[in-house]
Amino acid sequence: MFDLDKWQEIFSTLSKNKLRTALTMFSVFWGIFILVILLGSGKGLENGVTKQFEYDAANSIWIYQGQTSMAYNGMQPGRRIQFTNEDYDYVKGLIKDGDAFSGRSGIGGTGIVSYNNNYGRFDIACVHPGTKELENIAVQEGRFVNEFDIKEKSKSVIISYIVKNELFKSQPALGKFIKVSNVPFEVVGVFKDNSDQDNRRVYIPISTAQMVFNGGNRMYTVAFTTKDVSLPVARNIETVLRTSMAKRFKFNQEDKRAIFINSNVENYARMLGLFAGIRLYVWFIGIMTIIAGIVGVSNIMIVVVKERTKEIGIRKAIGATPGSIIGLIILESIVITGFAGYIGLTLGVGVLELLSPVFSTPDSFFQHPTADFRVAVGATIMLVIAGTLAGLIPAIRAAKVKPVIALKDE
Repeated sequence: MFDLDKWQEIFSTLSKNKLRTALTMFSVFWGIFILVILLGSGKGLENGVTKQFEYDAANSIWIYQGQTSMAYNGMQPGRRIQFTNEDYDYVKGLIKDGDAFSGRSGIGGTGIVSYNNNYGRFDIACVHPGTKELENIAVQEGRFVNEFDIKEKSKSVIISYIVKNELFKSQPALGKFIKVSNVPFEVVGVFKDNSDQDNRRVYIPISTAQMVFNGGNRMYTVAFTTKDVSLPVARNIETVLRTSMAKRFKFNQEDKRAIFINSNVENYARMLGLFAGIRLYVWFIGIMTIIAGIVGVSNIMIVVVKERTKEIGIRKAIGATPGSIIGLIILESIVITGFAGYIGLTLGVGVLELLSPVFSTPDSFFQHPTADFRVAVGATIMLVIAGTLAGLIPAIRAAKVKPVIALKDE
């Protein structure tokens, strides 16, 4: 039951030594405040880096052509590796665990895209249908490049919502013809990408681009998503790719500059491991800071017990049990740590909320620093445990006070 007298006694004791109580509470407040700020900042950094992975599929692997840097079978270093349509088909047949495949040609580059008197300079990406999954593209209107476009070399173009706004204003775009580097293409889709930079882009079928812009059968990138997102599978695929491509293009398998393989699966796994370590380190720092506060509270409670030796003796003389004495001291300790910790928790969350809109720019590596509900619950439980531990030793010491000796205390 709620004992009003006990609570009044606790607040009376704390108010008699305001400075000492305030300094004791500050150590606990500061520990919780720093813990919340560190955890929130770590979460913000994790959100920012995770958002960067949203620009491309996290289960994607990208192969880029390069230049040999090591001699091999009598051939000198410096040979350029050039991908073609045949290499795209080779990789597609080689990787059985692959899902969405796409090559990309650099023959488009950046060019003028126009409609009537409206025009702008945009990136022209020449791709296969698999780019939709690889780039995490959201089609808002119409469709994306499909296999029919590739087979028939259709003059189809998919434009971003930014390109649509600049060229068509409020008019519909589907079915209209725009000029891409002065070549007419029919708009068959409008998309939105997670990356603002990629929204200044149009997509055309790679086969059409190779024909229209005299690109032959060249491409500079082959990419695909994996059905299995596990790290061992991704590493095995990377090994198979490098071994097979080394044989195909006749370069040393150890030559990392001949081709570049970027595995988002491995990058994402590495990132998750990094942030798991950061969280562990932050909790360690926060807990150590809180322990310092607990020690301070415990020392203060020992002093309080010593000052109240005579009072405790009188309580025991008139029938107070050791359990009631222990409960009173521990409750005082919990009140100090709980109140101070709650202020630290609240202020920490408030500071994170104030900082969130300041740092959370669209392309920032720091996004929405927050302390989630689990952190609040964990911190609250920690405070109760901390308060109990802080008051336990002083409480046991108080319970051992003998009434006769205590009554003689001056």
